[in-house]
Amino acid sequence: MWWIYALLSAVFAALTTILAKVGIKGVNSDLATAIRTLVVVILAWIIVWSKREAKGLIMLTQVNWIFLILSGLATGFSWLCYFKALQSGDVSKVAPTDKLSVALAIVLSVIFLGETLTVKTAIGASLIIVGTMILIL
Repeated sequence: MWWIYALLSAVFAALTTILAKVGIKGVNSDLATAIRTLVVVILAWIIVWSKREAKGLIMLTQVNWIFLILSGLATGFSWLCYFKALQSGDVSKVAPTDKLSVALAIVLSVIFLGETLTVKTAIGASLIIVGTMILIL
């Protein structure tokens, strides 16, 4: 079941890129990111409230809060940089460069989370890096 959500995530991410490229014409990229973020925040809270999941807030630990806040900051910086790149770069170069995050996440998961790096995963990450380089050069 996870792969269905992962695939949908990829589809929505692709749509995000195309819609953003059109939407940021003549707009400051930071302002565009702020507008997009506001929409995401509103949508996320509508979903949380409609599913009655807000009660989970009281069960969050200090560690949960720290790492969720850090993750939010990383997301914000990622989006700000992505929109800045998208404003002046071609989607066909910006999007694959952004997806280097997949290979980086694999490396970081091995270093910080102790996940096992299999030969298959290492080859896949290497192919992502090589493919990205081919697309952007």
